[in-house]
Amino acid sequence: MGNLLYWAVVFLIVALVAAFLGFGGVAGFAMEGARILFWIALVLLVVSVVLGLVRRA
Repeated sequence: MGNLLYWAVVFLIVALVAAFLGFGGVAGFAMEGARILFWIALVLLVVSVVLGLVRRA
């Protein structure tokens, strides 16, 4: 899951740099990629925590 968060941060940085330089289309695309990867990582974290709690019980 660490790789997903890494790539989400990379996409976020690319989006910020692109927005700063005035490339709106690239910034929007990179921001969407970062948002999608973040939510996937969050869902996988919740599933992992729930499964870990179920296995302990």
